[in-house]
Amino acid sequence: MTDSGHRRNVIGAAWMIGAMALFAVEDAFVKAVADLLPVGQILTIFGLGGAAIFAGIARSQGKALVTADVLSPVMRIRMCFEIVGRLFYGLALALTPLSAATVILQATPLVVVASAAVIFGERVGWRRWLAIGLGLCGVLVILRPGAEGFSALSLLALVGMLGFAGRDLASRAAPRSLGYAVLGLYGFLALACAGLVFSLWQGAPFRLPGPRAALLLSGAVLVGVAAYSCLMKAMRTGDVSAVTPFRYTRLLFGAALGIVLFGETLTTGMLAGSGLIVLSGLFILWRGRKTSAGPAVAPLTPLAVAPIQRHEPEDAP
Repeated sequence: MTDSGHRRNVIGAAWMIGAMALFAVEDAFVKAVADLLPVGQILTIFGLGGAAIFAGIARSQGKALVTADVLSPVMRIRMCFEIVGRLFYGLALALTPLSAATVILQATPLVVVASAAVIFGERVGWRRWLAIGLGLCGVLVILRPGAEGFSALSLLALVGMLGFAGRDLASRAAPRSLGYAVLGLYGFLALACAGLVFSLWQGAPFRLPGPRAALLLSGAVLVGVAAYSCLMKAMRTGDVSAVTPFRYTRLLFGAALGIVLFGETLTTGMLAGSGLIVLSGLFILWRGRKTSAGPAVAPLTPLAVAPIQRHEPEDAP
């Protein structure tokens, strides 16, 4: 690798670490405001705020907000998965420990790799299948189904993670003409739709946010947009295989904020499970880079199933 390539990877890694730190802060904002407003209303306001900002960015870039590509079947499928992922992950942030929800979310690349092999016929060798199995075992260690301390609420983060995995798989076939700002716009609109659906199901009346709630929601929107932009910078600056491993720094930021702000504790099972998830994910990335000359599955990040679509580095809010 040339010196310029190494420098780009270092800069890309710095952008990725910054993005993961901001996503963890965004999660903390959402969790904090959940004590003040109904979850559905939070998701709706948060989604509309982020959508408005990305709509402004897209228009400033001369991008049309509604095109035939936006209304294509694959984008409608992507929107459905986005709604499921954002709704259930938002509920997980509100009702379960921040650290646990963050850890489970990191299993998304493993599910995407496995699903790409089944749905798209991408080649995944036995070593990576074994790594996928170990990573999913890590999720089970965290959830502890059947154990005395098991909480069904933990499944919220699991369903959210599966929704994001489905969204990422749909992103593979998304039209390349759609830039990151347009995808961000519809991602946040999906969040607003998820909030409206949950509000209608819950029957919770709309409450005008007080000063503290409004401040927390504003922080979540601004930090969320900044996090998405940093992630885009990371994926466009360095090599995907070089910057992707730094996604796992979100575990550190999420756990630290959970402990400091919300008094959470890390159990032995959570530490062991997160270790399995991280190690299996890093191994899949290493194998993907090693076999990149062949048709094997690409080094995986939740929005890099097809690395040619480098305009789609989106993450869960």
